[in-house]
Amino acid sequence: MAWRSSGASNEALIENLSGNGLIHSSRVKQAMLGVDRAHYAPYAPYQDSPQSIGHRATISAPHMHASACESLLPYLKPGSRVLDIGSGSGYLTHVLAELVKPGGTVVGVEHIQPLVDIGTTNTRKSQEGRELMDNGGIKYVKADGRLGYPEGAPYDAIHVGAAAADFHQQLIDQLRLPGRLFIPVEEAYMQHIYVIDKNEDGTVTRKKEYGVQYVPLTDAPKE
Repeated sequence: MAWRSSGASNEALIENLSGNGLIHSSRVKQAMLGVDRAHYAPYAPYQDSPQSIGHRATISAPHMHASACESLLPYLKPGSRVLDIGSGSGYLTHVLAELVKPGGTVVGVEHIQPLVDIGTTNTRKSQEGRELMDNGGIKYVKADGRLGYPEGAPYDAIHVGAAAADFHQQLIDQLRLPGRLFIPVEEAYMQHIYVIDKNEDGTVTRKKEYGVQYVPLTDAPKE
C-alpha cells in the first residue's frame, strides 16, 4: 500500500498513509501532520519514496518513518529522551520531537558536519522547529552513530536510520530500563528491521520484523 500513499500536499500524504493502514495511532498522525516534509525533502516531498539529500545519504520514505514512530510509540511520551542515529534531513528527528513534547529531547546524530548542518537548517525553516531547537527539544551533533551518544544517555527510545553491520551493544547499553531500539541490520545480502527491547530487569529481547534497504551506517570518512 505504500506506493499508493503519495499525495499533492503534506496533509494528503499523511491522510493516505493513514487510510492505507500505514499509520495506526492518532498521535503519530498528528505529529506527522505537524511537520511539513517539504522543509526536509529536496524534491517531490509528498511522494512516498526515499530521496537523496546528498553526501551519500537519503531521506527515507514516509511510510518507513511512520513505521518507526508506531514501533517506538510506547516509549515516546512527554519528557522522554530519544536518540536518532543517522538523522539526515532532520525530518524524523522533528517528528519524534513532536511526540515527546513538552519536556522531551531528541538528539540527532550524523557522522559528517554537512549533514548536521542540513538537519539544523531544515528544522529551522518552521516556527515549530525553531522553537524546539531553541528550547532544547531538538539537538543535532556530529558523532560516530555506531557508538551512540553517551553524553545524553539513557534514552527511552533509539532510532537508527541506516543499516548497521551488527546489533551494536553500545546502543543497547544506552537504553533506559525499559527502552526500545529500532534498527535495520545487515544480514548476508539482506537487511531486516529489528526491534530490541531492554526490559525493566535488564534482559534484552529481539524481534525480527521485515526486510528493508537502507544506506550503511558509517563513521566519518578518513582525512
